[in-house]
Amino acid sequence: MKLEAGFGWLWSAYAVSTYGTWIAFGAFPLIAVQVLHSPAFAVSLLGAAGLAVAALVAVPLGPWVEHRAKRPVMIAMDLVRFAAMASVPVAHVLGVLTYGQLLVVSVVSGTAGIAFTAASGAYLKHLVRREHLLVANGRFEATTWAATAVGPPLGGALIGVLGPVVTVAVDAASYLLSAFGVLRIRGGDVAAPRNPTDRMRAADLLNGWRSIVHDRPLWRLFLNSILVSGLIMATVPLLSVLLLDDYHFSAWEYGLAFGVPALGGFVGARLSPRLVERYGQHRVMTVSGWLRSLFPLGLAFVHPGVTGLLTVIIVEALLITCMGVFNPLYATERLQRTPADHAAQVLTAWSVSSKLMQAALMVIWGVLASLTSPLAAITISGVLLLATPLLLPGRPHFPTPEAARPTEDVPAG
Repeated sequence: MKLEAGFGWLWSAYAVSTYGTWIAFGAFPLIAVQVLHSPAFAVSLLGAAGLAVAALVAVPLGPWVEHRAKRPVMIAMDLVRFAAMASVPVAHVLGVLTYGQLLVVSVVSGTAGIAFTAASGAYLKHLVRREHLLVANGRFEATTWAATAVGPPLGGALIGVLGPVVTVAVDAASYLLSAFGVLRIRGGDVAAPRNPTDRMRAADLLNGWRSIVHDRPLWRLFLNSILVSGLIMATVPLLSVLLLDDYHFSAWEYGLAFGVPALGGFVGARLSPRLVERYGQHRVMTVSGWLRSLFPLGLAFVHPGVTGLLTVIIVEALLITCMGVFNPLYATERLQRTPADHAAQVLTAWSVSSKLMQAALMVIWGVLASLTSPLAAITISGVLLLATPLLLPGRPHFPTPEAARPTEDVPAG
């Protein structure tokens, strides 16, 4: 399906920055360990604190992004991320790189990423007609999983040859290319109207959450989304410890366990529109939402050896395939249910909540694993995930045209 003019550049910008991010995946922990010789707690803090602080700093960005043209915001956020990431290899060359700088860069790039996501989501709603949103989101999702499959092995090869700082430089360059792609988009832009005499009040910071809470199906989808992502992400560090430390898998086996299943996400994202065409959006989203909550419990049966490795690959492949089907559908319904003049604030509130939930559950599950074992904590997460599909919304109903107005009356591309 041929989408609106300009979507190709937006998609290209997303693709190049996503590949850059996944090529540099794990670079900061490696720099902290290999270059700065940081202890394990400091490495864990780098990930959790980066998520939490970036989420809190990004709270006032929702209203700010909402009332500004979205393309300049996206370009500015790409340039901020470029400057932040490029400072790491520069400081390393000069011999002045510190753990504090890594923490600041993590917060700055995370905050700019939230603002970019909010602006790009609002702009996508403007750029692409409502009936094309699922196809557009499916292409973004397929790109994400393709980058997830290809990026870490490529980044691992670069790290092995040139060191982890080089992959950060590649990530920085990807944001420059992303900014160029957004700059190439031609046509109109979108910004919510605002009275120039009005000042942003503290209550305005909560508008995104108010919009979510007042739409019951959107509220249920929100709760399901942040809980599922939080419970899954909480087990990622524990699974690393389990496989690498307890079961003594090699680095290449560990990479294989997570690289191969990511191809399932690519397949699921490509299948998603076809399944919807045949079975309907609500049914496909419900079934894939239930299935993605069932498969993580299979990690409770992971054990040492080849069969244990195959268990991880199969479980992760099934989970990620279902996520590849589900994610474009939920992203599409979220945009359709969100008023155009609140899209950036809703997306910001969503990202902030998701990152805070992930950071909190990572800490809680780290404590839980220390009190029991990594495998026991992973099993508890799998059991709790079984209840999350109960939060999925029922058959969609859009009460007012304004809540999900098509973009036919807005000049696109």
